[in-house]
Amino acid sequence: MSSVTASTAPVTAPGPEGSAPAPVPARPRLDWRLRFAALSLIWGFSFLLIKVGTQGYAPFQVTLGRLAFGTAVLAVAMAVRREGLPRGARTWMHLAVAGFLLNALPFSLFAFAELTIPSTLAGICNATSPLWGMALSLVALREDRPTRVRVAGLGLGFLGVLTVLGAWQGFHGLDTRGTALALLASLSYPVGWIYVRRTLAGSSASHLSLTGGQLLLATVQLAVVTPLFTSAPSSLAVGPLLAIAALGTLGTGLAVLVQYGIVAEVGPTTGQMVTYFVPVIAAAAGILLLGETLTWSTPVGAAVVLAGAALTQVKPKRTG
Repeated sequence: MSSVTASTAPVTAPGPEGSAPAPVPARPRLDWRLRFAALSLIWGFSFLLIKVGTQGYAPFQVTLGRLAFGTAVLAVAMAVRREGLPRGARTWMHLAVAGFLLNALPFSLFAFAELTIPSTLAGICNATSPLWGMALSLVALREDRPTRVRVAGLGLGFLGVLTVLGAWQGFHGLDTRGTALALLASLSYPVGWIYVRRTLAGSSASHLSLTGGQLLLATVQLAVVTPLFTSAPSSLAVGPLLAIAALGTLGTGLAVLVQYGIVAEVGPTTGQMVTYFVPVIAAAAGILLLGETLTWSTPVGAAVVLAGAALTQVKPKRTG
């Protein structure tokens, strides 16, 4: 629900949703701090909603519903603002890849992961996206030069991951498969951001239009895959269905629009700070509402992960 990390190019949001922050011309009525708090809550609760959704529906069904509801919200926003979908076969090809890497794949991986791991752990795994992004950018983006502070943050962050996983005790009691899926989901976001940065950064289409097209294609991808690997549910589970509707409408649709306004008003650096609140809220929601438990290593390791992630976002000082 990528919290995701820094993003300055279209369709590359710093949030768990793999969406793109973009300017919104209308002046917001609510103070940006209130919207920031709402965005943190929405994305923080997304992991709880995934867990509830998978209690009644298969992971692919959860993801399909989530994408469908999110796409509907963006479609309404585009209609209100009288914006159309992007044009050009090349743009749509790149959006199809972006939709897979930033939405269809990570959303599905998190849904499968939460079949066996707590929503709390999934939220913490999501917070590693800035670390993966830093590591990948050093290889894939020539303009991102490593600094001692950022490299130290990378090392510190992954030390925090090992702490969360209890590496010193041989990962005892850890569901390896579920945790690996959650970490792969968090890795998928920066891979997608780098792809978008290389292919769509110069597009003439608006950020809202690109994100709408991206979510539409991700929905189509899941609509094709889901019937092949799942069967229709035998009964209608109302609670999980409402969780999926909230996950898509709020966490995948409305949250993108809220983030647009925040980034436009206070800039991407402040907007990215939502990344550091999401795992805290995810942990609190999981403990208070789902009865999940934590060992001491989980919050300690999470704090180390977030500290490392923050250091990887420190910009090098300009000389001259």
